[in-house]
Amino acid sequence: MDFIGGGAKNYSLFLKFLGDKKLLGSPFQINFVTGSKGHENLGMRPLPEIPKTCSDSDEKYRCSCVDCPAVCPQLPALTEESYCHVGYLPCLSFSVIVIYSVFLLLLVAGTLGHFAFRRRQQRKLERVRLLQDTSPSDDEDEGDLIDDAGILDRPQTSYRLNSIFDAMFNRLGGACARFPALTITTSIILCGLLSLGWLRFAVEIDPVKLWVSPDSAAAREKAFFDENFGPFFRAEQAFLVNDTHPSGPGPVLSYETLSWWFDVESRVRRMISLDKGLSLDDICFNPTGKACVVQSLTGYFGGSFANVDPNTWEAHLKHCTESPGSVECLPDFQQPLKPEMILGGYGQTDNVLNATALVVTWVVNNHAPGTIAEAGAIDWEGSLKRVLEVVQEEATEHGLRVSFNTEISLEQELNKSTNTDAKIVVISYVIMFVYASLALGSTTLTWKSILSNPANSLVQSKFTLGIVGILIVLMSVSASVGIFSAAGIKVTLIIAEVIPFLVLAIGVDNIFLIVHEFERVNGNHPDEEIDERIARSLGRMGPSILLSATTETIAFAMGAFVGMPAVKNFAAYAAGAVLINALLQVTMFVSVLALNQRRVESLRADCLPCLTVRKANSSSIPGGQPYDHAEEGALQRFIRKIYATRLLQKRTKFLVVTVFLGIFTAGLALLPTVALGLDQRIAIPSDSYLIDYFNDMYDYFGSGPPVYFVTRDVNITTRNHQKQLCGRFSTCEEYSLGFVLEQESKRANVSYISGSAASWIDDFFYWLNPHQNCCKEDGQTCFEDRNPPWNISLHGMPEGSEFIHYAQKWLQSPTDETCPLGGLAPYSNALVLDSKHVTTNASHFRTSHTPLRSQKDFIKAYASARRIADGISQEHGIDVFPYSKFYIFFDQYTSIIRLTGTLLGCATAIIFVVTSIFVGSIATGAVVTATVIMTVVDIIGTMAIANVSLNAVSLVNLIICVGIAFEFCAHVARAFMFPSSPLLEQARGKFRHRTARSWVALVNVGSSVFTGITVTKLLGVCVLAFTRSKIFEIYYFRIWLALVIFAASHALIFLPVALSFLGGDGYCDPQTDGGLEEDLAARRYRSLLPDDYDSEDDS
Repeated sequence: MDFIGGGAKNYSLFLKFLGDKKLLGSPFQINFVTGSKGHENLGMRPLPEIPKTCSDSDEKYRCSCVDCPAVCPQLPALTEESYCHVGYLPCLSFSVIVIYSVFLLLLVAGTLGHFAFRRRQQRKLERVRLLQDTSPSDDEDEGDLIDDAGILDRPQTSYRLNSIFDAMFNRLGGACARFPALTITTSIILCGLLSLGWLRFAVEIDPVKLWVSPDSAAAREKAFFDENFGPFFRAEQAFLVNDTHPSGPGPVLSYETLSWWFDVESRVRRMISLDKGLSLDDICFNPTGKACVVQSLTGYFGGSFANVDPNTWEAHLKHCTESPGSVECLPDFQQPLKPEMILGGYGQTDNVLNATALVVTWVVNNHAPGTIAEAGAIDWEGSLKRVLEVVQEEATEHGLRVSFNTEISLEQELNKSTNTDAKIVVISYVIMFVYASLALGSTTLTWKSILSNPANSLVQSKFTLGIVGILIVLMSVSASVGIFSAAGIKVTLIIAEVIPFLVLAIGVDNIFLIVHEFERVNGNHPDEEIDERIARSLGRMGPSILLSATTETIAFAMGAFVGMPAVKNFAAYAAGAVLINALLQVTMFVSVLALNQRRVESLRADCLPCLTVRKANSSSIPGGQPYDHAEEGALQRFIRKIYATRLLQKRTKFLVVTVFLGIFTAGLALLPTVALGLDQRIAIPSDSYLIDYFNDMYDYFGSGPPVYFVTRDVNITTRNHQKQLCGRFSTCEEYSLGFVLEQESKRANVSYISGSAASWIDDFFYWLNPHQNCCKEDGQTCFEDRNPPWNISLHGMPEGSEFIHYAQKWLQSPTDETCPLGGLAPYSNALVLDSKHVTTNASHFRTSHTPLRSQKDFIKAYASARRIADGISQEHGIDVFPYSKFYIFFDQYTSIIRLTGTLLGCATAIIFVVTSIFVGSIATGAVVTATVIMTVVDIIGTMAIANVSLNAVSLVNLIICVGIAFEFCAHVARAFMFPSSPLLEQARGKFRHRTARSWVALVNVGSSVFTGITVTKLLGVCVLAFTRSKIFEIYYFRIWLALVIFAASHALIFLPVALSFLGGDGYCDPQTDGGLEEDLAARRYRSLLPDDYDSEDDS
């Protein structure tokens, strides 16, 4: 009825449509009498026969679901998505808040009770003391006397695995220090050989191959659709909008505007591309062979401004929007133009003249990637862009605005965004490189030493050492890229942007740990040979580096088992880079460190080792002959004297636990509010011309994306399959595809299906109706003398080879006013016939989604289409799947929550197992794992607050968060389990048991963690705030800033406190518990310290 009856919904409207005076319609007005009044005077009376109902049981009279709602099947009610809420809060959020509140209440009550009990006990002791003696007993509890000044509990047992690692790294360090030239040369040659894989280096920029597993259902379905029906069309679209006036949007349509816009479209039709000389006619979608498909308001006027009458154009336009199927309204390609696809911002059809936006879509044929035909289309799109940029300036002169998009525009803008981001990323890395190189020198350079003898700074500087450390990071990345490029795994933009950040975070931290430990060994054992001191340093820090590298490598490698290529490739490259980086640091860097120490002790200048600085004081050089005293940096001094001491006081510890568990509770409560998706407007530069286009599409485009329900390997030449698919015949099965789609369109709010489907099988069979006079064969009308005659029950309809024969004729039949049911224009690529095997390999039924305005709408629309297709497949035992151009990008969201949980869960499980084995304590492994989990949960909670949605990009970043969060924690945990004896000696009189070892861990590695990771990352991340790319600002800057803040605070504040409560029993460290010799060295080192070394006066 939309096509032949003006969209009439009942007989009276149909008669009105027939009687209205209009061009190519009734030449004069006919007003049909439709009521009962007056029929007696005219000699008319109701026919006495009882009419059949449209849902009559007799299939000869029963109507189809499209025309008779009573026939339609009752679809099962959709179960509402179960969201458990308590008021406005999700149940998870409410539960964790209640649990935390109860915990906080118990903690406060327990603390108050503890203090009350201690106060009471203290009063009893005071009364006893008054009765017995005035001098306090050695065993009395003087406030915090025993707790804060108890005797030192030094670990007495050793851990065999750690001893093995210690001995292994001791030998490795000594060998590398004794043969530095061989070690460095071998490392460079091996990295060079591995980097030969760069010859096969390739970057994957195809979004489909980035975010969709080739084995996923969506990828297989897209491949099937492209193979059988050809790649989906290329759409070039423009919006002409009247919203430039301060008073707000106004009508865009006027006679003058139409005159100008007809000229614009004429220019586009005549335009010739620069490189290949192609016109629109050469590349457009032209199903009839007579006209390109251009969906535009101009189609209502035959594409020529000569048909626009200044007096009647408004009436004609209104008529065409109400009856787009009218012959006088059909465009050149003979398919009705729906008003919602060419006009926007008008609300109801009655207000179409008040539309604020005009929409034009040029439909262009698509081709396989890399073909000459595709290159021709891209070339034409480039010329179209230049023309429309000129049109934008003209629109401004008319007081209007034009936004547009070509098929290649998004890819070009994404690449431009990457090029822009590259500068910011490079600046970020350069700042981190420079800082790391300079900061390493601060391990021995202090203001006091510089002021006392400035020449010392030339010797003690470690700028060259820092540069070598950074080069090792780059070498590890290069080697990893070479390995996996040789294996055929392509690099992605995420890998190029993220891997250096990840490896730099881990690599710089390890460098700082080795250098800081080496300086301590220089102070404890200045008389030993350099290779022996190197061996001691690596023997102590090597197992810690092995722990972090092993855990992170395995955790990242787990991601390689994920189907999503972007995550899979990243996981492989990250695991390789982290492993190679760790190997180079315990070999090549150690050799360079040994050479650097020889330079220092020879008083040679940094960067220019050929120069000897004779004014430098050898007595102040660590490892020099006389060692007067040890210098420590301001940060190390602050941590030892102020920070660690105050952090581990009882009241502070309870406050820390309360605050961090509160933050963790907030993170858990925010988990359900994290959104899914990746808005295209975020992925492009903030000044891109596509921003206006996407805004206009969401605001004004009244039609959703087309969706096809595809049958795969269903032989529709047989009657049973015909009944399973048809929708306009009385014998169609109750839940046929046509009936289901019709019913789903009636609940568009949940199905996201808009309007009836274009059913080729129904139109084909109606084309065979001899009354249509469409099918001609040998000069005769098809089915004219057929027995049984053509009917709506499908009896006698063609099957087998006869079906193939008529279907081929139908697909070549033009669609025109004489036969609107011809299949050439609407269905030429909707059916794949196999005449040899007498079957239909594939076919599709086209409909469209409702307008999709958000990422949530796109995700739900895809899920709904998948549900509908699966239901049809299960009902009839046939293979039906949905296809729309955007589905392949949203397939990830069907499993991304489960995938995120699996990846993060596996990574944390690996952390627990490996940490427990390496440190010899399940309790410590559990504390470290819990700390990493708390960090990641807090970051995800921050994503909810910072409007960072969950998608493949943020998933990769969350995997990074696990690795770097563990890197922050690993060295603190190992220093806790294997405390340094000299530092434990310093803890005497301050703390005892676990608290003492927590203090030692902070003093030992706290400054390395802070300067090596925290400051390095913070400097690099802050630079990203200046990027013009929203995707970098949102998905990198915000997540990484949250990572640095939460990981550093958890590792340096919460973890030491948690270990002091729940950490496992410690072990003696082979490097610092070396018997009498080690004890004497420690005492000698302590005796040479300044008098105020342990003084708290300035703390």
